[in-house]
Amino acid sequence: MNVLNLLPVFLVGLAGSAHCIGMCGGIVGALSAAAAPRARPVIAIAVARPAGADKLLRVLAYNGGRIASYMAAGALAGGLAGGAANLLRLAALQVAFYWMANLMLLALGLYLMDAWRGLARLEAAGGVVWRRLQPLLKPLLPMDSPLKALAMGGLWGWVPCGMVYSVLLTAMLSGSALQGAAVMLAFGLGTLPTLLALGLLGARLRAAAQRRGVRVAGGLLVLAFGLLGLARAVNGLSLGWLDALCVTGHP
Repeated sequence: MNVLNLLPVFLVGLAGSAHCIGMCGGIVGALSAAAAPRARPVIAIAVARPAGADKLLRVLAYNGGRIASYMAAGALAGGLAGGAANLLRLAALQVAFYWMANLMLLALGLYLMDAWRGLARLEAAGGVVWRRLQPLLKPLLPMDSPLKALAMGGLWGWVPCGMVYSVLLTAMLSGSALQGAAVMLAFGLGTLPTLLALGLLGARLRAAAQRRGVRVAGGLLVLAFGLLGLARAVNGLSLGWLDALCVTGHP
């Protein structure tokens, strides 16, 4: 799997990052609101970092932890699925996963456009998981240090999310733990610009990204990737240069 194959996955993350604002907006907003640690006057010439620099470090740490958890999940999915396929040689199972991955992209595209809310059940499950985890996360709140933000991001990356699960199916088809981690890294990097900006700009970006036009544009892009994948799956159809734009590799 080369960089060109990972570009569509990156674009899915980028296009779907408006959804990330709804899913992760609260926790990223908490990073913005957290008080920066006070400088300790150890020596007279000590200079405190600007408040903006502290906020940036916390936001980077949170997103680093979040993407690391995505990569761990991708490595697990790719390694287990690749090992099972090599052991059992079940080509039919690989084809089934390929169809599932692209159908999930269709569902995600429709969800982003608010045309179909079937994936909302996963988001509701995420809310339940978050409420149960909150008592365990008290030591990490407030997230007033990069270390706390890193730990919170690492935990938050495991909260159920329809968009993450859609791409995890692609990681399963990658064939190995390393490639599965690379798929999820590309996806996480795609979501990074929006969530970095959200952590620094807060409510101003949230209002802009939640506009219907933005969500529809992102949903249409993800929908197009899913349709390309399904078109390629029909009778093993090759789309020529468009094959490079398929998010999931053909089994």
